[in-house]
Amino acid sequence: MSQSTASSDSIVRIGRLEIRYLMDGTVSGAGFGMFELIVPPAAPVPPPHAHRDNEELVFVLDGKLRYSVGDETRDLIAGDHMYTPRGAVHAFSNPHAQTARALITLTPDIGAQYFRDVAAAVGDAGGADRAKLLEVMARYGLQLAAAKPAPL
Repeated sequence: MSQSTASSDSIVRIGRLEIRYLMDGTVSGAGFGMFELIVPPAAPVPPPHAHRDNEELVFVLDGKLRYSVGDETRDLIAGDHMYTPRGAVHAFSNPHAQTARALITLTPDIGAQYFRDVAAAVGDAGGADRAKLLEVMARYGLQLAAAKPAPL
């Protein structure tokens, strides 16, 4: 069965971020998953983290998205992409004036349920229960990056 548009139950909101799952590989059995990520200007985003089991490709559709992999940080515009290998620390943000939209592909997929679980840990007010959030991340093979020491 194919689906040309995301259904309302495939949309997850975490704070001001919006995730629209287009292909949930954990449900469909596909070897990958794909979702649209909408990041308004200055929206709170996840801290730098790594995926133990997943590779990720971000492809910007609209706006400008700041994306970092390891020590490389780029401001991606529509048509630009960046790849994140398994285990690489990565992060994103939108310090720009307009909303950014990106297509994210994960292989293997982490699944929409991960984002639903994160949304539950963060709560409606955006005040994350840190212990619960770390437990959710660990359960799905993610870990926060170690904090970098402040320059002297």
